[in-house]
Amino acid sequence: MHPAPSVIAFTTFSGLGFGLLVFLGLGVPPVTSWVAFVFFAIAYVFAVGGLLASTFHLGRPDRALKAFTQWRTSWLSREAWCAVASLVTMALYGAGLVFFDQRLAPLGWLGALLCLATVFTTSMIYTQLATVPRWHTHLTPVSFLAWSLAGGALLAGQITAAILLLLAAGAIQIALWLRGDRALARSGTDITSATGLGGIGAVRAFEPPHTGSNYLTREFVFTVGRRHAKNLRIAAITLAVLLPVFLLVLPVGHVIAALAVLSHVAGVLTARWLFFAQAEHVVGLYYGHR
Repeated sequence: MHPAPSVIAFTTFSGLGFGLLVFLGLGVPPVTSWVAFVFFAIAYVFAVGGLLASTFHLGRPDRALKAFTQWRTSWLSREAWCAVASLVTMALYGAGLVFFDQRLAPLGWLGALLCLATVFTTSMIYTQLATVPRWHTHLTPVSFLAWSLAGGALLAGQITAAILLLLAAGAIQIALWLRGDRALARSGTDITSATGLGGIGAVRAFEPPHTGSNYLTREFVFTVGRRHAKNLRIAAITLAVLLPVFLLVLPVGHVIAALAVLSHVAGVLTARWLFFAQAEHVVGLYYGHR
C-alpha cells in the first residue's frame, strides 16, 4: 500500500506519546510539580501531534468529527473515543501531580488502561482488514503495543524496562515480518479469485486493465524491491532496538538518552514505512501485482 507520511507519523508518534502516558499513569517515574509538567508536555506533544497528523490523510478533514458517530462498527471511531477519554483522564491525573503534588493512583491506572486501549484500537484499524493478509494477524496489535510500551519506557527513563521491552518489540517485529512474507500466498487469494473468472479456465494477466494509474493503484499498489526491504529491515531493527540498547548500557546522561530516543524514533519510522509499503492489498492481483 502507499506509505502516506501522515499515517506513518500518526502511528509512530501517537504510539510513543500514549506509551509514555501509560508509564506516567502507573507512577513511573514518580514526578510531581514542574518536572511532571515537562513529562506530560512531552507525552501530549507526541500523542496529540500524532493524532493531528492523521487528519492530513483524510479526504475531507472538515468531517473528522463524524468519526465519533460510528463507534458500534468502526475501529477508527473507537480509537477516536479512546483517545479523547485517555487524554482527558490523564490531563486530570496530571493536574493533580503538577498543581497539588498529589497522585490520584486509581485515576492514573484508569488513564494508563485507556492509553493502551487507544493504541490497541489504532492497531485494529489495520488488523481487521482481511484484504491485507500481511496485517490480518494477532501479531499486528501485539507489535503496536510492544513498540508503544518500549518507546514509553525509553522516554520515561526506565532503563531496565526499556532494554527488555525494546528487545521484545524487535523480536515481535521480526516475527511479524516473517509471517507477513508468506501471508498473501497462504491466504489462498490469487488472480483467479480476484477476477472471479476461474470457472471458464486458467486466468493470467494479459495486460493491465488501465493504461494509466487510478485511485486504487495509487493507494493500494506499491512495490518494494526484496533487496531494499531487507536493508530497510536491518536498518529499522538496528536503529529502533540495537543502538538504543547499546546506548542504554553505557553510563546514561541526557545526551546519551537523547541519542537513544532519536535512534529509536528513526527506527520505528522505518519499520512503519515498511508496514505500509509492504502491505499487499488483494486488489493488486487484479492489476497483475503479486
